[in-house]
Amino acid sequence: MELRQIQYFIEVAHREHMTEAAEALHVAQSAVSRQIVNLEAEMGVDLFIREGRNIRLTHVGKMFLEKMETAMDLIYEAKREIEEQLDPERGTVRIGFPSSLAASLLPTVISAFRKEHPTVNIQLHQDSYRYLVEQVVLGDIDLALLGPVPKNDQRVKSEILFVEKLVALVYAKHPLATRKSLQLDELRNDPFILSPKGYILQNIVENACRQYGFDPQVSFEGKDIDAIKGLVAAGLGVTLLPEITLVDSLPRTTVKIPLAEQNVTRTVGMIIPKNRKLMPTELLFHKFLKEFFHTLSGFQ
Repeated sequence: MELRQIQYFIEVAHREHMTEAAEALHVAQSAVSRQIVNLEAEMGVDLFIREGRNIRLTHVGKMFLEKMETAMDLIYEAKREIEEQLDPERGTVRIGFPSSLAASLLPTVISAFRKEHPTVNIQLHQDSYRYLVEQVVLGDIDLALLGPVPKNDQRVKSEILFVEKLVALVYAKHPLATRKSLQLDELRNDPFILSPKGYILQNIVENACRQYGFDPQVSFEGKDIDAIKGLVAAGLGVTLLPEITLVDSLPRTTVKIPLAEQNVTRTVGMIIPKNRKLMPTELLFHKFLKEFFHTLSGFQ
């Protein structure tokens, strides 16, 4: 059994079409067909059911595909690790992040990292908070920047990089819009615009309000930060947002107001898997992040 045969088999299995698989592999269809026939002969069993131009996996073929995909993942991982051991500066780091860190924090960090390590390949993956945790655990990404940092998930290691305040965002004609600061309780009777149920940002805001004796009255929900800002800008309610989400992106008809309460905050940091060690290029980025925010905190 050759590595090329396995690669051809996986491509054909995914596409269920020999010609399309050959085009994706940039080889002749006859070469793909020959390798599949040879593989089936070696295995002594049919891996595909032929139906005219289309093909589909047999029961044994499905089982074989699952095992071969796992094997190829291990081969690619070993190859990547060896390459990074030889030269970490030419490796790859896969970074996950949520929308709340996308506008300002992430571009700043990546830009600074690229200045020091211009040959490192960076792959970025934006997703929801809970899915990012799962991706790190499964190994689909190497690490993730998150806010807040998970406290009780035993599957990942969490490191806090900094703590940021939440601020009130109100419509420009709101009665409190001219205030230098306000107490959270002063928004008790206002309609709130929050993320939907299950989103981490909604949990943060609800918990903050409950600390001061009330549940926010939710009038509208927005799935991302920009949607929430837009609804506030239309005068449909107020919200609390992490201060970093408003850097260079404050809608014209809104006003951000600091809260008098000093403990309405969220942690921002990174998570890495507990079940494996970081590879050399990943360690480069991990070390850079810690030093970057340590230096930044010194300036602040």
